[in-house]
Amino acid sequence: MSGILQPKVEKYFEALLPKRDAVLTEMERYARQRDIPIIGPACGRLLYLVTQISEAKRIFEMGSAIGYSTIWLARAAGPRAEIYYTDGNPQNARRARENFRRAGVEGRVQLLVGDAVELIDQVPGKFDMIFIDVDKIQYPAALRKALPRLKSGALLVADNVLWYGRVARRPTTPHTRAILQFNRMIYSSRELFPVIVPLRDGVAVCRKA
Repeated sequence: MSGILQPKVEKYFEALLPKRDAVLTEMERYARQRDIPIIGPACGRLLYLVTQISEAKRIFEMGSAIGYSTIWLARAAGPRAEIYYTDGNPQNARRARENFRRAGVEGRVQLLVGDAVELIDQVPGKFDMIFIDVDKIQYPAALRKALPRLKSGALLVADNVLWYGRVARRPTTPHTRAILQFNRMIYSSRELFPVIVPLRDGVAVCRKA
């Protein structure tokens, strides 16, 4: 539970979600058993939708874990997509590579291992979408890196921007302060038109002018 919606409302919402295929279902179970953070199916559907609507093809993902969100992005973007997966854990990357093979998207995903905020410097050119889901304390730095790398009209999407509702309380940790700073940055930016969707743990969807 996210702590944002009322538990009964959240359970109702989750019950509406269609079943996922075998690959995603197994990944959800694997993540749950090992306490690996993934965006989950509700946010996965949002990622899929905004990717299709925007027709994004070149996507950089900051923080990908076992590749759950990557699969939603890659499937939505289609066979000509160019998706950059990043994670600091080599074991996660190996697991993700196998997941991509099973999901039939391995040909459109490039795997990069290391600090996602720094790895974007290794990939030239601009992107149609950047998805931020790194360690929360890195969010302001991730935004500074991401913004100049987006094309005009491109999307910046970030998960966990309501941070279990802690953004509405007095901040007591560096992670909460970093999320609060990130949210102020996107709403004060003259280059971005942001909307925070109170889905699961809060998703920011921003369009660059």
